[in-house]
Amino acid sequence: MLSLYTPIEQIRGIGPVLQKRLKRLNIKTAKDLLFHFPHRYEDFSNFVSISSLKTNERCTIEGKILAIETSRTWKRRMILTEALIEDKTGAIKAVWFNQPYLNNILKTGDVAFFSGKVTWGKNGPYLSNPIYEKTGFNENPAVNLIHTGRLVPVYPETEGLSSRWLRSAIKNILVIFKNRIQETLPEEIIEENGFPPIEKALWQIHFPDSEELIEKSKKRFSFEELFYIELFVLRERLKLAKEKAISIPLKLDAVKTFVGSLPFKLTDDQRKSAWQALKDMEKTRPMNRLLQGDVGSGKTVVAAIAALVTAKAGYQTAFMAPTEILAKQHFKTVFDVLKDFNISVGLMTGKEDKIYSHKLRNDTIEVSRSKLLKMIRGETNSYTKKFETKLNILIGTHALIQKEVKFGKLALVVVDEQHRFGVEQRARLCVSNPQRIVPHLLSMTATPIPRTLALTVFGDLDLSLIEQMPKGRKKIITEIVDQKKREKTYGFIRQEVKKGRQVFVICPRIEGNDKKQETENKNSFNGWSDVKAVEEEYKKLSKETFPDLRVSMLHGKMKGKEKEKIMRDFRNKKADILVSTSVIEVGIDVPNATVMMIEGAERFGLAQLHQFRGRVGRAEHQSYCFLLTTTPDQLNRRRLKALVDFDSGFKLAEKDLEIRGPGDFTGTRQWGIPDLMMNSLKDLKLVEKTREAAKNILQKDPELKKYPFLTEKLANIRERIHLE
Repeated sequence: MLSLYTPIEQIRGIGPVLQKRLKRLNIKTAKDLLFHFPHRYEDFSNFVSISSLKTNERCTIEGKILAIETSRTWKRRMILTEALIEDKTGAIKAVWFNQPYLNNILKTGDVAFFSGKVTWGKNGPYLSNPIYEKTGFNENPAVNLIHTGRLVPVYPETEGLSSRWLRSAIKNILVIFKNRIQETLPEEIIEENGFPPIEKALWQIHFPDSEELIEKSKKRFSFEELFYIELFVLRERLKLAKEKAISIPLKLDAVKTFVGSLPFKLTDDQRKSAWQALKDMEKTRPMNRLLQGDVGSGKTVVAAIAALVTAKAGYQTAFMAPTEILAKQHFKTVFDVLKDFNISVGLMTGKEDKIYSHKLRNDTIEVSRSKLLKMIRGETNSYTKKFETKLNILIGTHALIQKEVKFGKLALVVVDEQHRFGVEQRARLCVSNPQRIVPHLLSMTATPIPRTLALTVFGDLDLSLIEQMPKGRKKIITEIVDQKKREKTYGFIRQEVKKGRQVFVICPRIEGNDKKQETENKNSFNGWSDVKAVEEEYKKLSKETFPDLRVSMLHGKMKGKEKEKIMRDFRNKKADILVSTSVIEVGIDVPNATVMMIEGAERFGLAQLHQFRGRVGRAEHQSYCFLLTTTPDQLNRRRLKALVDFDSGFKLAEKDLEIRGPGDFTGTRQWGIPDLMMNSLKDLKLVEKTREAAKNILQKDPELKKYPFLTEKLANIRERIHLE
């Protein structure tokens, strides 16, 4: 028997080709299909007779096909399918363009419903490209209709998977699971808010009887998504309050000496954030703090202060970065600021292991993995009989969470762009943990997070904000560039290179001639054209536009060593221009780069564009960001204009949510959050209401024993919303 968790591979009628297409929409189970909600509706509920049709009226007729034929028009190079349709009051022609297969579907004598608009042509009125649905005459024509004669759902699509196919597939699943879909909200919440039961809500969101019922169903699912997130984070807070951590005493003298040794002055926000973290670490329950700040705002220095105090207390810090490039950058930065404090720092990635030792000053040693593991594990000193570790800080990628990596005295975990590192994962990093000591967590992010998102998805993390940028940094001049200004922009780039500066050029994709990908891009991005591929752009810039300059290329398909060499050469000024994909979004620090030129800027979310922009302006030189766009789309212009007007990531995050709402890089692509929920994040009252409901449930039943279905749902939340 099919269940909601049945893989699509096991659903009748969904073959290998359709399976691949569905997976592009992240649909892997019957449940995923049911929860693939429409993003809009076409209203074809107005039934009229043929004699009463009006030009430009959106309506549905029911009629019999008297004749149907297909012909080719050589002038326009089109295939026309024309049908003559009649009802009891009259007849009208229907015309379809480039759909010759309709001859095999619609036959003379068939009775069908046709929905669309009436257009006036040379030979009188006709239905232009109407949607059709075959059926017999029926006293109530709308009873079984799903494509015509009703509010018709239109879904997010992908190439080869139309809304028509999705409607049929979803209706099939709803029929199969009739009276079998388990309720997912507590009864008291449904009654209190007047929500429809889950099965009715699913039917009405897919095949609604009215706009009012669409809104009621949307409200129910918006509430449900937020409610589960709130329930999850509040439970995490309750769990964390019961855990034990090592109390790290605040070594104020060491902190003052460290701050005085820096070649720059800390901003007030950096001081406040460091103080908040250090006070958390004094407690005997684990710190769970999110440190949010723009690229270049100085988050790493705050983490270094926390690691220094941890080391001076005799304990270790694990510092995890998302990429090898960023791990190496942190490795160098952390040792540079801590080298005068007798701190030893190690690096562990998938490819190399190194240590900086305070005895060696500025040099690194490559060590074997076994030696590095021994250093972090520690041993008992034969003379003092005390347990000692030979490494204070270990920086690395996900290599740090392998089974063989065990810390002897771990007290602090710092993670960059991970947002969460669960209690279980932290506890597992410790060598021997009979008392279940959980290390403190400081999570850093440069991704701007809207306030309502911070209150919900990250509600179990205490938040520290670094909004100020270091003194002396100049505001990056940002400009939207259309095709007319392209040559002028190239001239400006040449002038910057003459001054000895360097340039980033970002392109959205790699292959230049992938027609299938091009089609998908057009479907997914409203037909944006002239999108630059890295390889094409590299050839053009190096051979045509700047043949006299040194142009290099970087993309994610290159091997690790090749990428590292290209970046090292660029940092060492062996190239003037670096053409790259979004691989440079995180962790590239080139202070001499002053120009960021982004091709197809409309294809990136504001959060990502803001992070690209943060790759320049990292020194005293005036820097520039050029947003190249070919689309006249006003919504995209409005988004890009926000980037011109605001240089604060926090303001941009709010603006992004206001302008686009769901589906952007702060939406599904960045956080894995469903569109419906991202839209509801605009509603602060709803956020507060769901939090209150979650609190009430947990106060009555902290273990959720009365609500086993809630426990089951919560088990999937962490993975689904990328919380680890």
